[in-house]
Amino acid sequence: MTALPDRRGFFGEFGGRFVPETLMAALNEFESAYRRLRRDREFRRELDDVLSDFVGRPTPLTEARKFAEVCGVGRLFLKREDLNHTGAHKINNAVGQALIAKRMGKTRIIAETGAGQHGVATATACALLGLQCVVYMGEVDMARQELNVFRMRLLGAEVVPVSSGSRTLKDAINEAIRDWVTNVRTTHYIIGSVLGPHPYPMVVRDFQSVIGREALLQLRKKVNRLPDAGVACVGGGSNAIGLFHEMVKHPSIRLIGVEAGGRGPGPGDHAARFSGGALGVLHGTRSMVLQDEFGQIAETHSISAGLDYPSIGPEHAYLQSIGRIEYHDCNDGLALEAFHRLSEMEGIIPALESSHALGWLMRNPMPNAVVVVNLSGRGDKDVPQVAAHESR
Repeated sequence: MTALPDRRGFFGEFGGRFVPETLMAALNEFESAYRRLRRDREFRRELDDVLSDFVGRPTPLTEARKFAEVCGVGRLFLKREDLNHTGAHKINNAVGQALIAKRMGKTRIIAETGAGQHGVATATACALLGLQCVVYMGEVDMARQELNVFRMRLLGAEVVPVSSGSRTLKDAINEAIRDWVTNVRTTHYIIGSVLGPHPYPMVVRDFQSVIGREALLQLRKKVNRLPDAGVACVGGGSNAIGLFHEMVKHPSIRLIGVEAGGRGPGPGDHAARFSGGALGVLHGTRSMVLQDEFGQIAETHSISAGLDYPSIGPEHAYLQSIGRIEYHDCNDGLALEAFHRLSEMEGIIPALESSHALGWLMRNPMPNAVVVVNLSGRGDKDVPQVAAHESR
């Protein structure tokens, strides 16, 4: 098992760099800057200060005793990424990449977003650092995440609607890449998940790995041992790899990623890449992709905008292929049930994304286990959508 991708950016057969020649120089520049700055004490100090004084790290680890009883879990702890500034884990990576971009002399930032949290985090980081910000977002996602669209614009970002294709995250990424090709000299593209061409899966993972480092330290103080299991929802995979990265080296910890089971197993009804996908290339990286027999990207569905993506980060595909992480799915109905149960029983409204991890746990008891779930974001953004869904 490798701790890093190889020099070409591969995790086994997954990963790599499949992009137009016009972007190769920008990727090389970004990789060189990252490798230099992550060893730079001044940069690390600046990042740590922003994470502490602006983002609000470390985030708490909250024991959910009543919800644990419902799930049949011995002890259940929630890693509270929902309490970060902007309400999700996405800010960890956004501020890291924005600081690098500023050191590289870039003045303009572009991003894509599905659930809106990465867009809000990027707009926030750009406002803090005085960078121009443009966020691409599919029209379907804009409709179901109106609050986050307003937040991005309030923070000074330009939000560009994407009307092509399925009008969701996949299509927003396509438009962001087109912009980057055109404006590569002045612009840095902040990818929000462990996706895209090398070095993005490595960079995003490293910035998010603070989640797992903190969780292990906090658990040692609370229970004086390692957890038996770590559970996280998986869209592109940044919150999950953030929790899992520091745990992978401990073979006693069972690691569980939960994908979007959507409406069911039929084509276009879900976003479960491991049960319905095949090896392919999408958005600059080779991984598991939902596609038809001709290699055309399949339509996806999830009640959660942040999990509605046809591929998954290459490191996740690698870790699944070697049997280190297991991946399951949770359907829309069970995610909604978990959304309500955690809210009512613990006073915590989870993001619909995180609700998939909680929903899976409700059907898979671990009676004597210590379990940590990454609560990747708060559910404020999803309340209007849930209310509309349940009033039909």
